[in-house]
Amino acid sequence: MEPVSTVRGKALPLDRPNVDTDQIIPAKHLKRIERTGYGPFAFEAWRSDPDFVLNNPAYDGARILISRQNFGSGSSREHAVWAIQGLGIDALIAPSFADIFKGNCLQGGVLTIELPDEDVDYLMARAEELPESELVVDLESQRVSTADGSWTRRFDIDPYKKHRLLRGLDDIGMTLAQEDDITAFEAGRDDAAYPRTEP
Repeated sequence: MEPVSTVRGKALPLDRPNVDTDQIIPAKHLKRIERTGYGPFAFEAWRSDPDFVLNNPAYDGARILISRQNFGSGSSREHAVWAIQGLGIDALIAPSFADIFKGNCLQGGVLTIELPDEDVDYLMARAEELPESELVVDLESQRVSTADGSWTRRFDIDPYKKHRLLRGLDDIGMTLAQEDDITAFEAGRDDAAYPRTEP
């Protein structure tokens, strides 16, 4: 996955609590075998409403999504994260996230930022009133700011997760980072005690 460091762009205000994964990506699209191409199906049911925020061209190109508490609840489908990425979203801001969804975001390289309700209220209202305004998310300093610097907040993140996101390391990447040690272990392995099996 790609490293996550700074995300700057417009913010998409999805002013709904308890957004579940079945709304993010309907189950009928889970038969696809690719990890890409889910963006057009994201929030499919809600897009039938002409007033739904994703139908507003003012938010085209948004890289940050703001929502309410318990974002990503429901089933554990990884496809929900792939659908979010398919929209071009690199960072999510909400008061809380469902645990499994949050873990899937880490695996996919999407930064989840938890801020108090009052901060989310401010960002939501700002994005609705000024769709062209931008936010800056800086993972290294753990700060969310308006592009003009007039408003800024610090967010917490587990140091291990921060390390992985900054370096673009999913579980496979974490394993491959130990490749030299794995190779050395394999080279010194006692084949009599642990016989190798041929495929």
